Amino acid sequence: MERLRRNLTAFLLFLSAWPLLQVHLLTDASSTSPPVTRPRFKLFTGLDFDYDNDEVSKRPPEVQATTRMKVLQGEICKFNPCLENQVPCIKLLEETGCLCPGISGPDQFPQAPRLHALVPIRKGENGGKVEVKWCAPTSVVMKYRVVVEGQDGKAMEFGETFRGGLIGSLEIGTKVCVEAVNRAGHSTPTEFSCMRYDPPSSAADYEVLTGVIGGGMVLLLLISAVILWRCQKKRSAKKDSADGLGNPSYSKEETL
Repeated sequence: MERLRRNLTAFLLFLSAWPLLQVHLLTDASSTSPPVTRPRFKLFTGLDFDYDNDEVSKRPPEVQATTRMKVLQGEICKFNPCLENQVPCIKLLEETGCLCPGISGPDQFPQAPRLHALVPIRKGENGGKVEVKWCAPTSVVMKYRVVVEGQDGKAMEFGETFRGGLIGSLEIGTKVCVEAVNRAGHSTPTEFSCMRYDPPSSAADYEVLTGVIGGGMVLLLLISAVILWRCQKKRSAKKDSADGLGNPSYSKEETL
């Protein structure tokens, strides 16, 4: 009985000391294990900068945006492809370093210009001619050619700074194309570089039409008046002839 009591006492002491022993074992294990290190990641951007994630977290977003803007910022060349007598965009690029997006080189076939108007000239010394208007392509151009349907071999040429030119009179429905030319050759016609001549009606046309209609109405009124006058004259002649017959058995000589 005394032995059982001693074993029970020892077991109770072990249970009471177990939490302290567990803490001690965990402390020794943590002191002997290697320290946990956080991996460092390298970030690469399109601006050729590399820095770790700690530096990224410390750097304000405004500074990063400013850095990108300084690298990507550029001034667009002041060039309107539809205005005449401008310095070509490729020359502005060489002289000022401005941005000229999409410009192909002089040894590449040029893109087609955009033909946007065929305007008839109605007055002045150029009356009867047609003005062709176009916009320059994003290519190096040495000159422009205006090709008229049905006039093979008679294309008109204009300088690189031109955006329009006069050609002869055209029949309605005639197809006109504008080509860009450089050292590589000429552009291929497209639906944007060609147009069929369809002149709009002008005020002069309306005046002529109004005059023709008015003259026709006046002529119709005159013809109607003449017809009515002749009908009235025939009626008067018939009435006079009927009154002249009278009574054939009556005469002034037989009166007493």
